[in-house]
Amino acid sequence: MNYFRQLYQLMLAGAQAQARWELEMSTNILHSRKRRYFLLLLILPVLLGGIAAFAGDLELPSVIGGKSAYMPSHYTTFIFVCAIFVGLAAGLITGCIGAGGGFIIAPALMSFGVKGILAVGTDLFHIFAKAIMGSVLHKKLGNICVGLALTFLVGSITGATVGGVLNRWLYDFNPVLSDMFITSVYVIILGFLAFYAMKDYLTTRSGMKKSGKTDSPESISPMGAKLQAINLPPMLTFDKGITPGGRKISALFLVISGFIVGMAAAIMGVGGGFLTFPIFVYGLGVSSMTTVGTDIFQIIFTAGYAALTQYALYGFVFYTLALGMLLGSLIGVQMGSLITRVVPGYLIRGFYALAVTAGFVNRFFALPSKLDSMGYIDISKSTGTILNSIGNTLFFVTIGAFTVWVLYIFFTHLNELRSED
Repeated sequence: MNYFRQLYQLMLAGAQAQARWELEMSTNILHSRKRRYFLLLLILPVLLGGIAAFAGDLELPSVIGGKSAYMPSHYTTFIFVCAIFVGLAAGLITGCIGAGGGFIIAPALMSFGVKGILAVGTDLFHIFAKAIMGSVLHKKLGNICVGLALTFLVGSITGATVGGVLNRWLYDFNPVLSDMFITSVYVIILGFLAFYAMKDYLTTRSGMKKSGKTDSPESISPMGAKLQAINLPPMLTFDKGITPGGRKISALFLVISGFIVGMAAAIMGVGGGFLTFPIFVYGLGVSSMTTVGTDIFQIIFTAGYAALTQYALYGFVFYTLALGMLLGSLIGVQMGSLITRVVPGYLIRGFYALAVTAGFVNRFFALPSKLDSMGYIDISKSTGTILNSIGNTLFFVTIGAFTVWVLYIFFTHLNELRSED
């Protein structure tokens, strides 16, 4: 049980690192006039197209990509507004909680009727667009060990290829099987996170949480020390500015780590950043400074490669949704991060547990109908529909209530937040 608790702490650390990245990218975009203009140029055609379609002056293509019966990717103003809401909610969760927002995007899109493979491809493209627009790489290059980053990319690109091919193969074989696979992955991961997040919140609230020592990001973790002690050529040197002579690790471990990150990114559509931090810092013994720089570097290439070559080329990116999510998340993450100044810490833990649990419940209740469609269980169609509706209702009520609460806190404390700035 202690092992699973430690695994949860590692995944939480990774999600928090991903949240810090999201906030930095959003800040870079919104605080730059040129980047704001570029964002407007991207979104303007979508808005104009929606107005024209609504007015009946322009007939837009009804479907983007293959197997139209299984992927409602048609453009409507409603679906664009839904995308903005999904991005806003994910951004508010990320900014306020400091973790977890990215985990609700794919479940939310699938709940709106978007097929799993399209939700994954669209989310990856949204992450890639944010990384390209928001990254200020020249500020981070001093923290990047080029050999470390490139070796990691060998693994992550390979993993992203395998994950993308697997998702597409499952979809071509049977679209329902593809949805069931992606849903099952989310059920397992979100179920694990939800259990420990809720346990962590209840323990904190009752005042029984014991403080314990954790490894400093600048010290070598026990696992990192063991791996660095294995002399398996070729060996890579890094962190020369932190440890005299630097640290060394076999390229093989980096390739394996990259493969895991790339495959997870391509299957779940989460960018891989939530895995890079715990793997680098706690698994490989890399300093936090080097990890942050390398993480930004790898997200651009891993998410970009997976989004473009594994999904976009095959018609599995819904660009309208991606732009809507980008717009909503940029605003949401900024607002969410501000209200952490006026919200108690234990409440933030509680909302993290609630958000992850909502995502788990949503996918868990969607699973029976997919298992029935594949012949693995036998339930009536009406039962499957009812369970799916229950999951969607609980999910959107929870996320919607959280969004309204955050907006209420933000606007009622606006003067206080302004004075602090």
